[in-house]
Amino acid sequence: MSIYLVDIEQVTHTCPAYPDAHPFDIRRTLVDVIPGGPCRAPVTIRCGDTTAVIPCRRHEPAKRQCGACRVIVTERTITTRHLTEARG
Repeated sequence: MSIYLVDIEQVTHTCPAYPDAHPFDIRRTLVDVIPGGPCRAPVTIRCGDTTAVIPCRRHEPAKRQCGACRVIVTERTITTRHLTEARG
């Protein structure tokens, strides 16, 4: 299985419509990728007279993919900043 390691930074604020702090800007940064290796259950697809063999990750839903094609996203850090209004 492939593992994607990400850092998340979110900026929150308050506004008249929603007085509780809520995120309005979320950014994700890809930090590292650990590949799962080649597909262990390739799928043959047919279109007319043409056939092609593709990895199962391109055709099957996640629950039917082989172990090498599944993807796991791991959040390494989550940083939250609150935007405050400058009053003068």
